[in-house]
Amino acid sequence: MTQGPLTTEAGAPVADNQNSETAGVGGPVLVQDQLLLEKLAHFNRERIPERVVHARGAGAYGTFKVTADVTKYTRAKFLSEVGKETEVFLRFSTVAGNLGAADAVRDPRGFAVKFYTEEGNYDLVGNNTPVFFIRDAIKFPDFIHTQKRDPYTGSQEADNVFDFWGLSPESTHQVTWLFGDRGIPASYRHMDGFGSHTYQWNNEAGEVFWVKYHFKTDQGIKNLTAEEAEILAGKDPDSHQRDLREAIERGEFPSWTVYVQVMPAAEAATYRFNPFDLTKVWPHADYPLIEFGKLELNRNPENIFAEVEQSIFSPAHFVPGIGPSPDKMLQGRLFAYGDAHRYRVGINADHLPVNRPHATEARTNSRDGYLYDGRHKGAKNYEPNSFGGPFQTGRPLWQPISVTGVTGETVTPVHAEDNDFVQAGNLYRLMTEEEKERLVKNLANAISGVTRDDIAERAINNFRQADEDFGKRLEAAVQALRG
Repeated sequence: MTQGPLTTEAGAPVADNQNSETAGVGGPVLVQDQLLLEKLAHFNRERIPERVVHARGAGAYGTFKVTADVTKYTRAKFLSEVGKETEVFLRFSTVAGNLGAADAVRDPRGFAVKFYTEEGNYDLVGNNTPVFFIRDAIKFPDFIHTQKRDPYTGSQEADNVFDFWGLSPESTHQVTWLFGDRGIPASYRHMDGFGSHTYQWNNEAGEVFWVKYHFKTDQGIKNLTAEEAEILAGKDPDSHQRDLREAIERGEFPSWTVYVQVMPAAEAATYRFNPFDLTKVWPHADYPLIEFGKLELNRNPENIFAEVEQSIFSPAHFVPGIGPSPDKMLQGRLFAYGDAHRYRVGINADHLPVNRPHATEARTNSRDGYLYDGRHKGAKNYEPNSFGGPFQTGRPLWQPISVTGVTGETVTPVHAEDNDFVQAGNLYRLMTEEEKERLVKNLANAISGVTRDDIAERAINNFRQADEDFGKRLEAAVQALRG
């Protein structure tokens, strides 16, 4: 901000910023003191509604650089040549905590990347886990209600958490991730990121590929034990945000090597399990990781509110060559994220500096509404028009997919090896004995807080179905804690 006289929001110079205007010395304050009213009114509105999920977050700017040729899979221009760089903004977050919550808690971490490409912004909205608790967005509000404060007690209740998980066996895989060693990352820099969903890539020839994104931290994986996290969360609630900011200030720019798994579209229908199921991973033996980029964070935001709180990400923000898949969770998020931003930040949230395109210009016919900045001036607000306005290209961003059958509330398609427990069991069996002990201990501590025996038994049974040893050890540990 330039030097000069303090002004009102309208730019008029302020004569006295220390004393309110009153009716005589010691008299009541006058309504004509517009500076006072303006300041108080603005102060009352300094906090926009916080995000219902992912409220607690930190962010930074950086660059994405293409390191390998992927043009045979996608026509996206920002991926068109090796060495090409694109500006990015990345927002990390916890999921369940509110804006004032601690960073060092057991919770998935959001990993949302905005690519400021020359064809518009591309938002990749993921997590630090490759899977999620549910596979259909219609269950999402119910799931989040179990993670938030109970409407009667005002606290998070173990009964609610494990009642839902026990009755939703598809959550077993993600819960195993969450209560394992990677459930509490030591910092945002020391964790991986995932697109989690399956997305479409399509090339110049119109060929379709299904893909999954992986961001592997170059700093190495570091996690906290439950005991370490409990101490850190109390001593420094801002630990993750502080670590990210200070690392960039020191010039220790965190980076991630970016990979993609690629499945030719024709293989999806007969793959051994549903490749669009968000509760499943694609084994690397079937679809190996292909390195194609490097992401580095190298600039901190100058104002947390303007650039982190007001930043918005939507999985519906695609660019030519990239599109959605039939993943039912992703399909729901295509609507829900944009709708949340329009409610929380405003209908013109995409016009804010952190959200608007940086490498191109947005050309729309949308006008007016809250925070509209008049950018269109006198241009016509309809299409088609004969006044030189923006026009359609006639080429969709992604390729259509074939659908059959009747409409209605349908379950996710079942493939030959679809099962809610197999991958959770596989994950458990990959762990060392020490990792298994910590997983069982963490889960037992959480389940021991459940007040109803049937809820605890149902939750344990899901892990027993994943692996008999897993369930047996967990049952014993819970019984020991509950007496």
